[in-house]
Amino acid sequence: MDNGPTPHLEGQRGDYAPITLVPGDPKRARFIAENYLDDVRQVNSVRGADGFTGEFNGVQISVQSVGMGIPSAAIYYTELIRFYGVQTLIRVGSCGGLSESVGLGDIICATGAGTDSAAITTLNNGLTLPAVPNWDLFASAMRFAEEKDIELVAGPVFTSDLFYGPSTNIFDELGTRGILGVEMEVAGLFTIAALEGVKALALVTVSDDIVRNEVMSSADRENTFDEMITIALGVASNQAE
Repeated sequence: MDNGPTPHLEGQRGDYAPITLVPGDPKRARFIAENYLDDVRQVNSVRGADGFTGEFNGVQISVQSVGMGIPSAAIYYTELIRFYGVQTLIRVGSCGGLSESVGLGDIICATGAGTDSAAITTLNNGLTLPAVPNWDLFASAMRFAEEKDIELVAGPVFTSDLFYGPSTNIFDELGTRGILGVEMEVAGLFTIAALEGVKALALVTVSDDIVRNEVMSSADRENTFDEMITIALGVASNQAE
């Protein structure tokens, strides 16, 4: 298993590029592969978690869906790093907006992630540690967005273990503490990247505006995150130079 396949990924070492985008949704992974990459080949279909490798501006890029929540995503992050040699992971996902400063369709570049995740507590041996991105990737994303005149908001997010929690009061509490969005994977990505010694970045588009009670359609979630994907691929290209 050292060089693949694994229980969850059917490819061999070399099938994934060193830089891999990690959306949750397999349909978003396919959308990215089919609409942005050249010379695409599918490298995974186990459990419907589609993965692809292709080229963008001459750079080898992979995209692998990781499911919802840290327990699912952590499997893919870990296997991509340990068994397939991936060195840079870029999340392209969605979130619920918690601040008046962001609205439906806005893109957040996460400066860090708080969490209530028991999995993160276990990974950190009970310590409370910051979950942060690679700052070179973060700076690259902010520069690229500015160059392309794409609005990109920098700020912290919150990674929840539960989509349907016992109370929605937490949203108000998080918002008053400066948290821009709530989602389910970023803290896991940043924590595992730190433990494994690789780079990670998280971009999330506001698909549910919790403050204003507005919701993006499921079709839009799959297919219309063009600016976020453009930034992710721009960062990936800059990494490969």
